[in-house]
Amino acid sequence: MRRWSWACWLLCCVTLGAEDYDLIIRDGRVADGTGNPMFHADVAIKGGRIVAIGKIRGEAKQTVDADGLIVAPGFIDVHSHAENIEDHPLARNFLRMGVTTLVLGNCGSSRRDVGGYFDRLEKQGVSPNVATLIGQGSVRSQVMGGSFRRPPTEEELDAMRGVVEKAMEDGALGMSTGLIYLPGSFAGTEELIELAKVVSRHDGIYVSHMRSEAGRMFEAIEELFEIARKADLPAQISHIKLAGKSNWGQTDKVLGLIEAARAEGLDITQDQYMYPASSTGIQNRIPTWAREGGRAKFKERMRDPETKAKVIAEMKETLARSGQENYDYAMIAHYGPDTSLNGMNVMEAARKVKGSDSRDAQIEMILEINANGGASGVFHSMNEQDLIGYLRHPNTMVAADSGVRRWQHGVPHPRGYGNTARCLARFVRELGVLRMEDAIRRMTSLPASTFRLKDRGVLREGAWADIVIFDPGKVQDNATFTDPHHYSTGFKRVLVNGVVTVADDRHTETRGGMLVRRGE
Repeated sequence: MRRWSWACWLLCCVTLGAEDYDLIIRDGRVADGTGNPMFHADVAIKGGRIVAIGKIRGEAKQTVDADGLIVAPGFIDVHSHAENIEDHPLARNFLRMGVTTLVLGNCGSSRRDVGGYFDRLEKQGVSPNVATLIGQGSVRSQVMGGSFRRPPTEEELDAMRGVVEKAMEDGALGMSTGLIYLPGSFAGTEELIELAKVVSRHDGIYVSHMRSEAGRMFEAIEELFEIARKADLPAQISHIKLAGKSNWGQTDKVLGLIEAARAEGLDITQDQYMYPASSTGIQNRIPTWAREGGRAKFKERMRDPETKAKVIAEMKETLARSGQENYDYAMIAHYGPDTSLNGMNVMEAARKVKGSDSRDAQIEMILEINANGGASGVFHSMNEQDLIGYLRHPNTMVAADSGVRRWQHGVPHPRGYGNTARCLARFVRELGVLRMEDAIRRMTSLPASTFRLKDRGVLREGAWADIVIFDPGKVQDNATFTDPHHYSTGFKRVLVNGVVTVADDRHTETRGGMLVRRGE
């Protein structure tokens, strides 16, 4: 009898020890990421994973009181340009708006050696989880050098296939294209299909900044469908939009094409950021053919009066086609040669530098900027009603299209500081465009399932403990176009693989992120 009692006591001790947790989140409103209604529950974490959800009676090393707060999966940003996380591993701007996983390598630009890049990040440690795509433009540049405006030879195409193959083997999620950027703009559809077939063999995704988001939007989207169809793989439209006043109001037509393609059997999805303004290089207002070959070649072309006149005429035609009279919609975010122009629009910059704000002076300003190495810009060319139309679609994800922000550097687009918080504050709380559960799904389980990120994007037992805890009445984006360097607020905790990375709107300096490879 005594032996049995001793055995029972020992078993009880072992059992009680097994029920201890690293952290318990108590009394929160759980939004599990699926879009299902929220429910009140505790969440227990051990070893970086969620081990229990419900009424939890065990003890933990840490306890977080989430009464009155929402407990949701960490947000997944599938469209980032955060390759500079190697230099800024804490990624404060992302973590402080609840983003726990970043997908790098968008718009055709990426690190070409995925395996080596991942190894470096693993050694130094990073705060968020990091995944990547392989950028087709970077691959083309590596293989073809400066010879951009031509199709590849068979040998070059085979070499590009090899680079993509190696990247997929090293864990890339898929391939991205940036078809308004050099050198991607010179890649033909058949070239893209051949590279996408390599991605398809590895069960990856094709992600595209299409050839046009303005007047030729419908041709561009049909090209994306063709690539998805012939390469037999899912495709994602990057930062879906309708740019230029003359193109506004056609959201339903674009979504109708996407729905028709899905009905045909294509897996087409899309992402967008939460602002009616885009951001890219000011120099992208210049025709790509004029910029081919780099700065020296561009300067040579501009010394030829006939070629320069052709460039100017094409820029004026593009401006008119977009419904704009001048470049006052284009703001200079960062221009290294003259930082006094940061925050000015092109018209204002032309007035200051050229002594005139005429359209010709504005074009001269843009040509000068490119000759001096280019500048990042913010372009107020979108309509919020179009944004809302896309946001209502159930397959639209929320992504910032941003890199890791350097504090007080330039006048960048505010999306890098506030994108996900703006979704919750403006489009859920203020305008009621989405239910809270639906908005959370767009930032969690939808991107996780689309990009096949295992055990992320949902709150369930066994999933990685990427978790955000926020106040739905106070969560707020604070960055503006004129004063962008402000972090989002309203986040009580942000956990990455169970590690508390943000506490009461402050980064804890921890680096709990993992490198997320395809299939892992």
